[in-house]
Amino acid sequence: MSIEKIKTLIIGSGPAGYTAAIYASRADLKPVLYTGMEPGGQLTTTTEVDNFPGYPEGVEGPTMMVELQKQAERFGTDVRIGMVSEVKLNNKIGGKHIVKIDNDKAIEAETIIISTGASAKYLGLPSEERLKGGGVSACAVCDGFFYKGQDVAIVGGGDTAAEEATYLSNICSRVTMIVRKGEMRASKAMQHRVHARDNIVLKYFSEIEEVLGETVVEGVRIINNKTLEKEVIKVSGLFIAIGHKPNTEIFKGQLDMDDAGYIITKGKTTHTNYPGVFASGDVQDKEYRQAVTAAGTGCMAALDAERYLASLT
Repeated sequence: MSIEKIKTLIIGSGPAGYTAAIYASRADLKPVLYTGMEPGGQLTTTTEVDNFPGYPEGVEGPTMMVELQKQAERFGTDVRIGMVSEVKLNNKIGGKHIVKIDNDKAIEAETIIISTGASAKYLGLPSEERLKGGGVSACAVCDGFFYKGQDVAIVGGGDTAAEEATYLSNICSRVTMIVRKGEMRASKAMQHRVHARDNIVLKYFSEIEEVLGETVVEGVRIINNKTLEKEVIKVSGLFIAIGHKPNTEIFKGQLDMDDAGYIITKGKTTHTNYPGVFASGDVQDKEYRQAVTAAGTGCMAALDAERYLASLT
């Protein structure tokens, strides 16, 4: 099998990957970017992005990702459809990393920028899947503004759910928190914050049976898992806050990760524990998870890769 030799391989095509590509191209690193299973990343499931700088009227998520791709390609990025299926990293400074694409093609890369992102965990209901982008969201900070003055529901009982419910309570008329157990898992401080809001209603021992609505969310039918009693709650937005899963399976056993599987980077850099391997975006960020912060770390990763290669000469 012949091996293609390149300077910089970018894995992933969200805001982090494409921003890394723009900077890497301009630095003459001749990057090759593989899009992965979901070209454009999580933003392709977002109808409107209203909080990314430079779009005063907002922009459709898929449109924004197409524009980012075009910008990366304008500077010379080789964007390819494909999935990284195997990775063999080299722990020596200046060592080459071997990556297999779609269990077939092999690439030898001097540097790798990992921008594979994280996937929001969903409930797995057909009605939920159907209404993604039509009122079902996994990011209250991203999409909450569109439900100003309306009634919404949020699923989850941890810190993220409590934080997002508190955020939503500032802009929505009523926020119903649907908690599977008889208590919240959130820290006491976060629970106090939730209980202090008059317009947050807690439904304990509750699970969503179905999201109601044909093209947009019109309500949810919940079931009490103790009494089996059912209730319909009218809402126009449903936020799922049961966690995210970083897309890092393929790097396990090689890269340092935390207990949740997020790649650990060194200090304020994007350096991983392997020389020449960098991580950017949601794959290493479980705190902010915003398009603009992902883009920022994509820029950092490309600059780190450029400086690393320069240090070898």
